[in-house]
Amino acid sequence: MSSSEARVIALPQVILQPTGGNVFEATVGQLATAIRLGVFADGEQLPPERELADRLQVSRVTLREAIAALRDADLVQTTRGRGGGTVVTYAGPTPPTTPGSTSVAQLTDVLSFRRIVEPGAAELAATRPLDGAQRAWLTQVMAECADTLDTPAHRVADARLHLAIASVCGSAMLIDAVTQAQAALGELLAMIPVLPRNIAHSHDQHEVVVKAVLSGDAATARAAMQEHCDATAELLKGLVG
Repeated sequence: MSSSEARVIALPQVILQPTGGNVFEATVGQLATAIRLGVFADGEQLPPERELADRLQVSRVTLREAIAALRDADLVQTTRGRGGGTVVTYAGPTPPTTPGSTSVAQLTDVLSFRRIVEPGAAELAATRPLDGAQRAWLTQVMAECADTLDTPAHRVADARLHLAIASVCGSAMLIDAVTQAQAALGELLAMIPVLPRNIAHSHDQHEVVVKAVLSGDAATARAAMQEHCDATAELLKGLVG
């Protein structure tokens, strides 16, 4: 067996692990990271769908949607029919040339910062005695999010919802921190394609967070927001690199 064949067989088994709660995002993240790390090299065909699905312990449907996301990110190309398959088209990172470029350290800093402040803001918001106006505000912004799911305006509505949750937490410092986190996150999200499956998943998580805040369930609000932050982080780590 050649060293190249050994690499192809061994590395996917080490790198690709069964996914966690955010199944779609984790699948995209793991595959994109594997491609960026050279586990699957430029010009190499990915393993058969059945093999990858078994390795990641996901459905074939989820795997196909994840591979579609990789195509949208220009990491792979798929050929249908006899002898077809999905081939890696990623030859390595290009030097940063635009103001939107980011380093690994910057990406990690943004995601770590967000993972601390946003779950905390959601938890605190759920402990506050919200008045009628605050409840109506959260309900309205959640509805705006739902109404824009299939439009380019959704990312703005998404950020607006996060700021609305922070706005009722009662801490000026946390509101400022969430504002900073969302501003930095917006720049990162602009670097990746809009993925309908992720948007739908994100919307479901938003509903859990808002419901928990309105019902005063602080533990659920924090846990749901943390899961939401982790899902976005999976995508960004894989697709931005």
